[in-house]
Amino acid sequence: MTVLILTSEQDVTADMAVVELNAGGIPVLRLDPAELPGGVGVSGEFAHGAFHGHLSVGGRVVSMGGLRSIWVRRPGTPASRASAASAWLTEEATQTLYGMLRCTDARWMNHPDAARQARHKPWQLWLARACGLPVPATLITTFPRVAREFTERYPDLVVKPVSGTHPGDNGLAVPTTRVRPGEDYRDVAHGPTLLQRRIRKTADIRLTCVGERMFAARAASGQDTDATDGIVDVRFSAGAGPWRPVAVPRRIADAVHGYLRRAGLAYGAFDFAEDTDGIWWFLECNQSGQFGFVEIETGQPIARAVAQWLAGEPLGPPLDPGEEGEWTLGGAEHG
Repeated sequence: MTVLILTSEQDVTADMAVVELNAGGIPVLRLDPAELPGGVGVSGEFAHGAFHGHLSVGGRVVSMGGLRSIWVRRPGTPASRASAASAWLTEEATQTLYGMLRCTDARWMNHPDAARQARHKPWQLWLARACGLPVPATLITTFPRVAREFTERYPDLVVKPVSGTHPGDNGLAVPTTRVRPGEDYRDVAHGPTLLQRRIRKTADIRLTCVGERMFAARAASGQDTDATDGIVDVRFSAGAGPWRPVAVPRRIADAVHGYLRRAGLAYGAFDFAEDTDGIWWFLECNQSGQFGFVEIETGQPIARAVAQWLAGEPLGPPLDPGEEGEWTLGGAEHG
């Protein structure tokens, strides 16, 4: 049976998992919904109480009934590259592709419904707190007066986008930035603004979860976290790092497991800020977050774990669950 990967053509993170799947002899079909119709073809028949669907890409045709799993990695918008692209055609292609795939028995990483909900930052913050994760005081508002009152209670704040980076943004990102002293917050009225108490962090934590497996990495904060430009985002910090494996505290592992279960996610990349007391403060969970940079720097076999989940069976010798930085639910406590 075949693993279907929905992602863009240039996706190094997906490439790493494909290498593992190929090495394990697992058939893989990789396509970008942006190429439907054109480079990607789809057909489905509903007759006599049965559904028979097929996908084609590069001259290769695969039965949807033969899909073992579907990895919704970083897919493009359906029909966005069509010769006669339009909002109508995108809606038609989206409903066709994802509607047919929902008719299969394949496992999802992650299911489109769960993935759509998981992108909502307000819901993430609520769920993280409900599951027992420490969450910094946060305000999302369009009222300047409310923002000013929040500042009086929490003078040291950062501002960040509510939506984060979407797969269709071509890698563009807005960095988390400290709020300047004396800010009057008039601009808050022009759009929802997320303000959050700044954590005086000693390190950034990336916790990558694949099924019940957890891989944690830590990057010590660089000297530029208090730079004059106000940027306190590890993605833009030249002095941060390098990433190193770190043990996962049991209370964090239990809370994250609850988060994934309630969110219906098979994969999640969690970002935490570690403070001077060693507390991991939840910042966000990216349901399709990158893991390649962590694996390259730490050597943690995340791509292999993803491949094994998608395959639904072992790929060669089993991974060692005891290495530092990895936590397997039901296993021994770390930290």
